[in-house]
Amino acid sequence: MVDIIKEIDKQVRELLPPESMITAVEAEGPEIVIYTKNIALFLDDESLIKMLASKLKKRFIVRSDSSLLEDPEKAEKKIREIISEDAGLERIVFNPTFNEVIIEAGKLGLVIGRGGETLKKIVKETKWVPRLLRVPSMESSIMKGIRDIMIKESQDIKKNLKKTGKRIYRIPSKSTDWIRITALGGCREVGRSAHLLETPETKILIDCGLNVASSNPELAFPYLDSINFSLDELDAVIISHAHLDHSGFLPYLYNYGYKGPVYCTPPTRDLMALLQKDYIKVIAKNAKDAPYGEKHIKEEIKHTITREYGEVTDIAPDVRLTFHNAGHILGSAMVHLHIGEGAHNLVYTGDIKFGYTELFDPAEVRFPRLETLIMESTYGGVKDIQPPRYISDKKLIETIKETINKNGIALIPAFAIGRAQEVMLVIENYARQKGWDIPVYLDGMIKEASAIHTAYPEYLKSSLQRKVLHNNSPFNSNIFQEVDPKQREVIIERGRAVVISPAGMMNGGPVLEYFKALAEDERNTLIFVGYQAEGSLGRKIQRGVKEVALENDKKVESYQIKMNVKTIEGYSGHADYNQLLGFFKKLSPKPDRVLLVHGEESKCLNLARNLSYKFRVEANCPRNLDSTRLK
Repeated sequence: MVDIIKEIDKQVRELLPPESMITAVEAEGPEIVIYTKNIALFLDDESLIKMLASKLKKRFIVRSDSSLLEDPEKAEKKIREIISEDAGLERIVFNPTFNEVIIEAGKLGLVIGRGGETLKKIVKETKWVPRLLRVPSMESSIMKGIRDIMIKESQDIKKNLKKTGKRIYRIPSKSTDWIRITALGGCREVGRSAHLLETPETKILIDCGLNVASSNPELAFPYLDSINFSLDELDAVIISHAHLDHSGFLPYLYNYGYKGPVYCTPPTRDLMALLQKDYIKVIAKNAKDAPYGEKHIKEEIKHTITREYGEVTDIAPDVRLTFHNAGHILGSAMVHLHIGEGAHNLVYTGDIKFGYTELFDPAEVRFPRLETLIMESTYGGVKDIQPPRYISDKKLIETIKETINKNGIALIPAFAIGRAQEVMLVIENYARQKGWDIPVYLDGMIKEASAIHTAYPEYLKSSLQRKVLHNNSPFNSNIFQEVDPKQREVIIERGRAVVISPAGMMNGGPVLEYFKALAEDERNTLIFVGYQAEGSLGRKIQRGVKEVALENDKKVESYQIKMNVKTIEGYSGHADYNQLLGFFKKLSPKPDRVLLVHGEESKCLNLARNLSYKFRVEANCPRNLDSTRLK
């Protein structure tokens, strides 16, 4: 029986010159790692790795043989001498498990140097290969925790990667005679997105979310109990983005036996861990049992393999993955899967934005090949049209000013990731231009999530990216003040302020504490800027209910809603109806089939009808538990 990894080892040694001095070739997850006693050869001739990648169609990285590594104490001294003092160097940590040195700094460009010369000098003089991590402009405990896990658990992580590598590079036992996708959640509804892709050889789960607006497990969790195989048969899980309706149920898999890889972008890894940890706290606060604990989130982190946009990656013997910008939140990705050596090409959009935002470029529309498109339809109704952003911005500022002039508080329920930062940028821009000094209080995870945005400026649109890289991040503006829970009563009593707080649908989080205190005072305003799912408290208030019953100190109390309630459209991270049609119109190439998901039933059906009529494409709206044969 042929061992594919040994065969790759043989091919690598045959293709490289003898002076490359290869000591080992190993598979670590999807990457083939080459250990060498002459790493300078690869630094001076970058075409060698390009040649290998081109001929063998694999991802290669090169590391020094362990015997050559400089003593860490001496190596750190050299590295500090090589790197400019202006780089904002924060931490240097050596990881002998991967023969890497982790360098954390504020200005990575100065660590890299012109043409990569500084990095090359570090490698040549110490033989340690640098892994660069950007320091956020604000403190982030979640990022520090994740980075510490990656170092402290490196031996387990390497074992996981080797196990994954063997699974990816196994010899296929079956041909790709059929391909199917099964809906496990998120069809004709918003929430608990989960889709199972299967071939005779491979099983891949795309997203694993939960419905935070539902307290009924039958409606809150995906239909994982419907799959007729054990979790250890899964080859991979792919997460499109961090929102809980796409990632919130993922740690459950590690609670119940899954030990395989998770693929997502680097920001998604950090943000989903942040949201999942908060979800556990919210569940505990409501005296309920969470389906997983923090140790399962840690296992998730240890098994996560991150990929940037545009990187083609083998994730199974017959499947290659590529992420593309979705424009929805930081790190959000559309998932392109090349299945069965070209037998079929699938794009899963996840959540997309195909319009103007302060944060991101619009969703990508060009793919190498595309036969089936699984597309969101949150705003698939013909009346789901968002106003131009300048109108939304003007209305938001005017509403806030009107409230402040009445000595009231403008309370903005916002998703901690995405909508909060979008609104922050609008307010910061106005405050900077007009010299406005009204305090804007950020509660919950918003400050932490904003810090993560500053650690990944390459995922932001260029104008914002430049500000972050030049130490002029709007998220660091003095008008923004992080709230200590003990301060809430003082903020409420003082009035004349803006409070931005999760949860965005008011299904939990600190926003409820403010709402209870502010609801019965007509000077205050509740401003909705994001999607309110069916069944959420936000949707009920948005529809005009005048009284709600909420738990307060373990007692249920009734609250009259006398505060003003405003919905300002235009800030959603989802494409509206026209943008969805525009996205499909510009999509290249056009798919043969479209499956509409992630939308209330009427929205899905309407968008399917109009795509079929306007573009002569087969468009369907699967139900949960439906299987669609793609080939």
